[in-house]
Amino acid sequence: MNIIEAILLGLLQGLTEFLPISSTGHLTLAGKLFGVVSESSPEKWTAFIAVVQLGTLIAVLIYFWFDIWDIVIAFFKENVVSRKKYSAQTLNSKLGWLIIIGTLPVVVIGLGFKDVIEGALTKNLEVIAASLIGLAIVLALAEKTSRFKKELKDLTWFDALMIGIAQTMALIPGSSRSGTTITAGLFLGLKRETAARFSFLLSIPAVFASGILEFYQALEYLDFSGIINIVIATIAAAISGYMSIEFLLRFLRKNSTMVFVFYRILIGITIFILIWNNLINS
Repeated sequence: MNIIEAILLGLLQGLTEFLPISSTGHLTLAGKLFGVVSESSPEKWTAFIAVVQLGTLIAVLIYFWFDIWDIVIAFFKENVVSRKKYSAQTLNSKLGWLIIIGTLPVVVIGLGFKDVIEGALTKNLEVIAASLIGLAIVLALAEKTSRFKKELKDLTWFDALMIGIAQTMALIPGSSRSGTTITAGLFLGLKRETAARFSFLLSIPAVFASGILEFYQALEYLDFSGIINIVIATIAAAISGYMSIEFLLRFLRKNSTMVFVFYRILIGITIFILIWNNLINS
């Protein structure tokens, strides 16, 4: 991988991480087209993706800095200093609990199926294409059935748990972390922007933990140039990720997610065509 490829992959990661179109799917497709995905050592590519996701984590932290600060302070004051009952806590403190509850499923599944997640099958383009199309259908169904009424203040622990369980589905490449969590939010009756906002906040613990773990484990595979490429890709992902967050939140205030449904189906079909015509290895 050269510097230009690192920049392009980083930009692609940031642009697709927060849109419900699968960053892993797009990165793996681009990586195979660039010839930088190792078939013999797929864990190297998994590590690259996880580490570059730290760039999108930076984007979330910057974009939601004041929200995050308020949540942390309120949670500490109302659960450590004064120890209020949950029902008596402020919205920010409750959001802290909801993020914790929503993170538990992905921690359990992520640790339990780590070897499968890092295996060759999870970088298979046929799996990615099928996931792109499959979730597109589910997202379309969510759009047709959602009430679009709930805001952040209306979220319950059950909502957080269900969205957290949906987040575990993002471990299947092609599903999309934001795609699975936003879809679950819509099924639960959340407004589109609310579903996206909670999805982004919920991603913080999971992306941070996986990114740091994979960075530590990836060190054995990296030389100096490899580290430089990852740093550059991560910075590019942070920049494009911030713009992606801004775009999606504005877009969902007045528009549905159907454009992403059609896009996922189109990309999924395109990947299948490329594979069937032997234009790219699955």
